[in-house]
Amino acid sequence: MDHITNPFSPGAGTPPPELVGRESILAQTHVLFERVKIKRSEKSLIMIGLRGVGKTVLLNEARRKSEASGYKSVYIEAHEDKRLPALLAPELRKLLFSLDLIVNAGDKVKRGLAILRGFVGALRFSIGGIDNIGLDIESLKGVGDSGDIEADLSELFVAVGEAAEERGTAVSIFIDELQYLTKPELSALIMAMHRIQQLQLPLVLVAAGLPILPELAGDSKSYSERLFSFPEIGPLPKDEATVALVAPVAKFDVTFTDLALDEIYKTTCGYPYFLQEWGYQSWNSSDSKIIDIDVVLKVKDLATARLDQNFFRVRFDRLTPGEKRFLRSMAELGKGPYRTGEIATSHNIMPKSIGPVRATLIKKGMIYSPSHGELDFTVPMFDEFMRRVMRFEPNGTTIPHNAPLPKRLPESLGGPDLFSEGN
Repeated sequence: MDHITNPFSPGAGTPPPELVGRESILAQTHVLFERVKIKRSEKSLIMIGLRGVGKTVLLNEARRKSEASGYKSVYIEAHEDKRLPALLAPELRKLLFSLDLIVNAGDKVKRGLAILRGFVGALRFSIGGIDNIGLDIESLKGVGDSGDIEADLSELFVAVGEAAEERGTAVSIFIDELQYLTKPELSALIMAMHRIQQLQLPLVLVAAGLPILPELAGDSKSYSERLFSFPEIGPLPKDEATVALVAPVAKFDVTFTDLALDEIYKTTCGYPYFLQEWGYQSWNSSDSKIIDIDVVLKVKDLATARLDQNFFRVRFDRLTPGEKRFLRSMAELGKGPYRTGEIATSHNIMPKSIGPVRATLIKKGMIYSPSHGELDFTVPMFDEFMRRVMRFEPNGTTIPHNAPLPKRLPESLGGPDLFSEGN
């Protein structure tokens, strides 16, 4: 088997060789793009799902489709260390200048650039991290320059939408990892899109993030559920997972046996990233054009090690010792979701004592609350990873991975600082 022509592509946001099982969501984006162009109201999309289900791939595919429909697009990835205006401003600058290249148009673009200049200037002092983004133009006083992001972002989006309308085009804004926006930023984004919809301007939002987003959006603005659709992206069912493995190799006259496919599905549970890793390793390890169960079993340790290193550990290494102990205590309870009371009981502490570390882990995108009083991992099979790679004594020192974890901690160690950095 030629390693160079291996069709599988495990990687963050890397398009799979066969995009399977997402047709309905892509069809939904197509309807959104086409309806907005003809001034028909349609909900913008916020795709939600766990890590490794292919949200970023879908976001990129939706962007490609929007551009094929004549849209001008903006793409940003939110993260913890940079604020939304700092991410948006340079991209909107490029977009407005691209609109300015369209001939036989009025001055809405220059107005948009002037508002963007004021927007940046007002927020530069309140949030930092934004320079003047190279706009040699006077700001438009009194519009988008109050320093209040909820008011200013709406005015900026309206200006961008009006500029696009004047140029006979439309704008699509794509935001990945939307859960990292601060509460005021998410509120401002929702308000801006609400205003855009009221004015029927040709601007749409397609975003992606973790399953906590519908709750965050609802807490921010009660009308968000009427403004956005929240399609859920999950693992592939077995028939679609089979196509994702079989179709790419069939082009090379390679086949998987049924037993091999069964084993891969049982191990990966249909999560697209995991399917790509197992397909990749199985191809490279097969010495014939029939990938059988023996090959799949042979690569189990290698595929698992690769997932540990490239998928799980990059998230694990960002955690403090206290946060790692908290996640380890969740994993010890088996499969999620987990009751917060059970996590507290496992350490003989009061449930309120886990509140601070729970909040930081939600903010870091490691856990979420699928329902009231419950927690679960945002990373599929992270419980198995935690049980594989680490165990802690009550004092926080690492002990062999196969040693038993104490069922309860001494009461003297059960204070609110149990999961803190120093413990």
